[in-house]
Amino acid sequence: MKTVWWVRGIKFAVLAAVAVAVGTFVVMSLWNALMPALFGGPSLHFGQALGLLVLSRILLGRWGGGPGHRMGWRGGSGGRWQHMTNEERVAFRERFGGRCGPQDAVATEPKA
Repeated sequence: MKTVWWVRGIKFAVLAAVAVAVGTFVVMSLWNALMPALFGGPSLHFGQALGLLVLSRILLGRWGGGPGHRMGWRGGSGGRWQHMTNEERVAFRERFGGRCGPQDAVATEPKA
């Protein structure tokens, strides 16, 4: 049987609201259990905990996705490096080696 698209949308919205409510309740409970006892801070109600979650999202960025999304550029350059021949690697090092500091293991003496 074919599911109507708006029914799926309502199910998603309800699930998202429940997930946000549970996350907010967890933050509120942890805050109220730890902060007043450890630091003498105030306790939070549900709205303040939700605001804290939103503020952390704004200041710290994403809530999920794992490390692959934030460091996606590493996979592309590493793959290209692995497929380079030795001559191409040497040419690449000569071309870009001076941009990030010396690449040699031997330290060079400072010029007087």
